[in-house]
Amino acid sequence: MPEETTAPGAPDVEMFVTGLRAALAGAQDPGKAPQMQAYMKSDLPYFGISSPVLKPLLRTALAAPVLDRESWEQAIRRLWDEATHREEWYAALALASHRHYRRFQGPQAIPLYEYLITTGAWWDVVDDLATHKVGPLLLTHPHDVTPVIRRWAVGEDLWLRRTAVICQLGAKWDTDLDLLEFTVTQNLEGSLHGKVFWIRKAVGWALRQHARTDPGWVREYVAQHDAELSGLSKREALKHL
Repeated sequence: MPEETTAPGAPDVEMFVTGLRAALAGAQDPGKAPQMQAYMKSDLPYFGISSPVLKPLLRTALAAPVLDRESWEQAIRRLWDEATHREEWYAALALASHRHYRRFQGPQAIPLYEYLITTGAWWDVVDDLATHKVGPLLLTHPHDVTPVIRRWAVGEDLWLRRTAVICQLGAKWDTDLDLLEFTVTQNLEGSLHGKVFWIRKAVGWALRQHARTDPGWVREYVAQHDAELSGLSKREALKHL
């Protein structure tokens, strides 16, 4: 028997997705769209909806109807996989974290987020997933999520590695230091993607953010790994120290 069936939730999902797409198309600003696409270096075109317009639009559009677990994931995947404009991706991310669906934020959501990270493969969507979806799940379900983060940190996918490094940015004193040390150390110079800007920046960002909570730990880490840290990572790590 398959894990999911699409029939029970399909009509609601169709209406939900169609209505949301219509709301996005109705707010488009063709004058802004080319500049937004160029800035983000996006293969997907934009509707040209600025953030101050998009956020309240999504708040209204996502308020009803409230979807069940299966329909919620189906809607996210349809908005993502069938997107013709990048704002549909942003709508999918907003749906993923909407207050109506907090009860779905458990380890079972990790495969969905892993899919979005690997197929999104760009900083605007990956960083949102890392800090607003994966990070909170790590805090609330460390037993289940920590092994996943460790796997991502040493895997082949650059964006899963970036997620592993930066997912604890908001953890402060709840930071799992063993995990932070592991994810950062596995992505220093000499690692699979260690020379890529997005990884170098992530390493520096993670260390800089933790320095706000525990500057001594970060100073010691930088001193111990001085030869393995890129100049960018080191500058970022020590920026406020």
